[in-house]
Amino acid sequence: MLQAHIYRSYLYLFVGASLLSHVLAVNAERSSFAQPIARGIASLRGIMSRQESNKSHKFKRQMRGINYNKNGSAFVWLPQDSYEGKNFFEGFNFFTAPDPTHGLVKYVDREVAQRKNYTWVEDDGTVRIVADMNSWLPYNTPRESVRITTKKLYTTGLFIVDLNRAPYGCAVWPAFWTTSFGEIDVLEGVHDQQTNRMAWHTKAGCFINKNVSFTGTVSKGGSNQELVDCESNGYSKGGCSITDWSKASYGEYFESQGGGVLAMKWDENDISIWSFFRAAIPDDIKEGVPTPASWGPPSAKLDSSNCDIKNYFSNHTAIFNITFCGDWAGNTYSTTQCPGTCVERMMDPANFVNATWSINSFKVYKKQPVNGDFNPTSAGFNLRGHGLDGTTLLGASVLAGGMLAL
Repeated sequence: MLQAHIYRSYLYLFVGASLLSHVLAVNAERSSFAQPIARGIASLRGIMSRQESNKSHKFKRQMRGINYNKNGSAFVWLPQDSYEGKNFFEGFNFFTAPDPTHGLVKYVDREVAQRKNYTWVEDDGTVRIVADMNSWLPYNTPRESVRITTKKLYTTGLFIVDLNRAPYGCAVWPAFWTTSFGEIDVLEGVHDQQTNRMAWHTKAGCFINKNVSFTGTVSKGGSNQELVDCESNGYSKGGCSITDWSKASYGEYFESQGGGVLAMKWDENDISIWSFFRAAIPDDIKEGVPTPASWGPPSAKLDSSNCDIKNYFSNHTAIFNITFCGDWAGNTYSTTQCPGTCVERMMDPANFVNATWSINSFKVYKKQPVNGDFNPTSAGFNLRGHGLDGTTLLGASVLAGGMLAL
């Protein structure tokens, strides 16, 4: 409704300006007063044409931001938190306790990380997180590294991380994940793995529904068994998992083609994860009006049909970390093409030049219902971005009044 009113206003104004400019042009030679007005009207028509083009594009962009629940109700994803640039680390705590996954790692605090150049921000705002790449270590000695966790807790949201690089390499076990009650692994892998492995870890009773649409493949564990049971009890069950189909989703190839974006949507309907390599990032993500429904099937999906999302996930922190060996990377090292043993690999710092995060941004959006006709202002958008500020509207009113007088 608002869009229609604005289009009509612009149409009336454009037609009126055209008529007025024609009248003034006819009388231009007879009136020195008319000539500057005619030139002004011509300029105004040019401005209006450009605003019309920009307005149309921006309204299309806003409408692209509309999402729908399974019951048909509309909502938008509004910006909640943005972790980027010089202030990136202000939103995180540095974890320094022993590694819960038993990695051969020593996590350091912020002061040590900054002093030893394990964390820094480039002049262009790119955030860097690395492990110790300088120290030769005695056999079976933990290597210093970084694990950061958001100060804020999240229950549901749309989490979008833009990466140039993610850590990889023999003995390396990086992850971008969220956890507290339940766990969601958005990006995770070990060694020379070529595809991202997404996972969920819960209490008993939560399962992947293989009949819903996603592009990845359910991962397989021991005895070639599909990992559809998300229960993670620390012993016989280690959660459910889906492996991305694309080799651009993890490791050397992910980095070589410029990195990309990972998006995790978590609401009452499902937890879905998308992976976009650099050249395929959707425009709505770039423009800050994410519309997951337009992205096609996700790489991985945990649907509420087989897992009551509200009862299995809540109060999460988001985490970036780099660990080594441990429960996963240590136990699978012998099955890879990596040389020697995992513990031996830890000694030479040259082995960890690729154990680095390069982060452009990490953004969190919250779900906001839209009631009735879509109102960009109530949805958190700014009409001033359409050129519809008070000055423009006042000018239109004055011009319209002048045309009526003629």
